[in-house]
Amino acid sequence: MVKFETSLGDFVIALDPSRAPVTVANFLQYVDDGHFDGTVFHRVIPGFVIQGGGMTADMSQKPTRRPIENEATNGLKNLRGTLSMARTNDVNSATSQFFVNLVDNAFLDHQGPRNFGYAVFARVVEGMDVIDAIAAVKTGRKRGHEDVPLEPVVVHAARRVEAG
Repeated sequence: MVKFETSLGDFVIALDPSRAPVTVANFLQYVDDGHFDGTVFHRVIPGFVIQGGGMTADMSQKPTRRPIENEATNGLKNLRGTLSMARTNDVNSATSQFFVNLVDNAFLDHQGPRNFGYAVFARVVEGMDVIDAIAAVKTGRKRGHEDVPLEPVVVHAARRVEAG
């Protein structure tokens, strides 16, 4: 489990290493390295997702390790409260950025080679109200990006915690 401490409150996620071993190992390495500390939720789209894990408040991208294999074929679904890896049009391009599904987003699930999908690897187990608060912030354009919170939503820390 990982606890995120943000400027709008804390939330806890439970990882699924049995269904997404590559993704979870990658994510935990970023957690252990302190990569998420000081990042922001840089993309907020109510009724869809909040995305973070790679940008600072000035919209600079943090350096990442090499991309990982897409595990979207693991059978996990992009349901409300689940976390998936963000990526480009290249199926195997995910690094550190992730998103939290605000609603069930079945169209993001693996549907075959032509619509490979986004790898679900965790779910929010505490603090969904914080996720919803992040989703409710006012957004606009910043440094060429759309849907950016006008007041940065900062991740102060992301740390492993014991299930309790």
